[in-house]
Amino acid sequence: MLAKLTAKNQLTLPKAAVEAVGASEYFDVAVRDGQILLTPVRIQRGDAVRAKLAALGLGDADVAAAVAWARGPAKPLQGAESPGGYDDKGTKTRKRTRRKPAARP
Repeated sequence: MLAKLTAKNQLTLPKAAVEAVGASEYFDVAVRDGQILLTPVRIQRGDAVRAKLAALGLGDADVAAAVAWARGPAKPLQGAESPGGYDDKGTKTRKRTRRKPAARP
């Protein structure tokens, strides 16, 4: 089987080769003795997340605490104006301004 490498370093794998090993979105690439070896890798998204958490040093207790925090009750904005124009006590914070009348000729 022959495959052509494009100017952008892209390679289309022959259909027969992909069918022989099973369709895969990712491949492990290794170079040995001047040969490029492609090995299909089936990455499960959950495994990728767990690997990232492990790399960051976060454990099950950290994840549980983060989920509990995220699911906690909504808290009012403190010391800031809410999007509706009310502060955390429910008082309207925007001042009404009157438009100046148009100048008459």
